[in-house]
Amino acid sequence: MKEPDREPSNPAEQLGDFTTDTRTVALSAIAVVIGGIAAGVADALLKLIALFTNLFFFQRFTFDAVTPGEHRLGVLAVLVPVLGALIIGLMARFGSERIRGHGIPEALESILIKGSRVEPRLALLKPISSAISIGSGGPFGAEGPIILTGGAFGSLVAQAFHLTSAERKTLLVAGAAGGMSATFGSPIAATMLAVELMLFEWKPRSFIPVALASATAMAARSYIFGSDALFQVAPHGQITGAAALEGGAVVGVTAGVLATAMTASVYFFEDAFKRLPVHWMWWPAIGAIAIGVGGLIEPQALGVGYETLAALLDGHMAVAAIAVLVIVKWSIWSIALGSGTSGGVLAPLLMIGGALGGIEGHFLPGGASGLWALVGMGAILGGTMRSPFTGVVFAFEITHDVGALLPLLVAVTVAHCFTVLLLKRSILTEKVARRGFHVTREYAIDPLEVLFVREVMQARPAEACTAGVTAFPDETLRTATLKMAAEHTTSLPVVDRKAPTVALGELVLGDVLLARRRHLEEETRRERTLGFGLSR
Repeated sequence: MKEPDREPSNPAEQLGDFTTDTRTVALSAIAVVIGGIAAGVADALLKLIALFTNLFFFQRFTFDAVTPGEHRLGVLAVLVPVLGALIIGLMARFGSERIRGHGIPEALESILIKGSRVEPRLALLKPISSAISIGSGGPFGAEGPIILTGGAFGSLVAQAFHLTSAERKTLLVAGAAGGMSATFGSPIAATMLAVELMLFEWKPRSFIPVALASATAMAARSYIFGSDALFQVAPHGQITGAAALEGGAVVGVTAGVLATAMTASVYFFEDAFKRLPVHWMWWPAIGAIAIGVGGLIEPQALGVGYETLAALLDGHMAVAAIAVLVIVKWSIWSIALGSGTSGGVLAPLLMIGGALGGIEGHFLPGGASGLWALVGMGAILGGTMRSPFTGVVFAFEITHDVGALLPLLVAVTVAHCFTVLLLKRSILTEKVARRGFHVTREYAIDPLEVLFVREVMQARPAEACTAGVTAFPDETLRTATLKMAAEHTTSLPVVDRKAPTVALGELVLGDVLLARRRHLEEETRRERTLGFGLSR
C-alpha cells in the first residue's frame, strides 16, 4: 500500500511566488542555441525573398535586395503573381497544406492541438513558399513565415530531447520570437508577442527561455544586418499634453475601425473562395489576379514595402498618394490572404496603419505627419492582433523614436479597447476558431492557488486514517486537486501534518467548486461598500 506523502514540517517555506524549477536553466541553454538558429533562418528567408523577386521581376539570379515595383515588365507583370501562386498551390497540394496561411495561426495550432510538434518538411516548405509568394509580388510580410519557420526549428530541436509538451511549447515559441527579433531588430516586442499571443501563460519557466532566445537572435542580428533600427528616421520630437492625448485617441479610434474592417474583409474573401467550384489548390492563383492588377495601379503595394514604410515615417508622401496606397494594399492583401496563399500579416498591417496615421497627421495638431504614421502603425497592431504592449514596444524598437511613446500608448490602448469590445476574436485567432478550437487571451491567477484546503474542507471529529494519498489543511487547493487528478479520485482525506494517520476531515471535488463559486461572486456581484447617507 502506498506510503503517506512526506511533507515538510513548515509548509510556508514551500509556498513561493512561482513554480519554476531548475529545468528552466537547461531549457534556457537550448533556447539560446535556437535563438541563434532563428537569426540564421531569418537571414536565409530574406535572401530567398530577394532572390525570387529578382527572378520573377528582373530575370536575374542575385540575392541583392530589390523592390518589385521597379520592374519594367509593363502589363505582363500581372502574370507574375499568378505564376507564383500556381507554384504555391502545387506545393500545398502535394507537399504540405499547412504552408497556406499567415504563419502565426499555424504556430498556434501546433501549440494547441499537436503538442507543439511541427513536421520537419514544414520547416523547409514554409519559407520557400513564402519567399515565392512575396517574391512574385504578394503584398505580405516575411514575419509570419519567419515566426512559423523559427518555431518549426525550435520544435524540431525540442523533439530531439526528452521534454514535456509544455517544454516543447516554450522552445517552439523561443524559435518564433527569435525569428521576429532578428527580422525587425525588436527583441523586447518579440518577447512581448510571445507572452501576449503564443505562450498562453505568464510564467518564468517559459518567459526566461523565450526572452534569452530573442536576445540571442538580436545579438546575432547585429552581425548579419547591423545594429541600427530597422527604419532610420529623424526624431520627430516629443509630443505631450493634450495634443498627445487627443491625437492618440483619434488615431486609436480610427485604427480600431480600420482593424475591424480589415479583419472582416479577410474572412469575407476566405468564405467567398470556399464557395468556388474549384479545388483550393487553384484559389491562390485566382486571388493573384487581383495582386497583378493592383500592382499596375500602385506598384508600391507589391511585396513587403519597407521603402514605402520608411517614406511614411519620414512624412514624405502626399495625402492623395497615401489614400491610393491604402485602398490598393488593403484590397489585394485581403483578397490574396483570403485565397489561402502563403504570407504574413505584420508588414501589411504596418503599412496600412502607417498610411492611416500619415493621412491624419496632416490634420492633427502637434507633431509631424511621420510621427502620426508611427502611432498609426502601433495602433493597428494593438487593434488587429490584440497585442497592445507588443504594438507600443514594437513601434518604438523599429524606429528608436522616444518622443512618440505617449501618443503611442494612448492610440494602441484605444484601438485595443475598440476591437476587444466589438470583435470576439482577432485576425489571428479567428482562423484557429474556424477550425474548431478556442484560444483564450486573458491570463489571471488561478483562485485555487490562493485558497487553502482548510477554508473549504468538510471537518469532522478526528479519526484513524488508512495510509494513502492525503491532503493537508495548510496546502493550497491547487496542490490538492493535482493529487486528485494524479490518483483519479474525487475526494481526499485531510490529515494533520504532525499526525498523518489521523483524519481531520475530507476534501471532495464539490468543495473545490465552492471555491470557484466564491471567485465567481467576486467577479460578478456588484455592491456599494461606501455609503454617503447619514446613519441614525
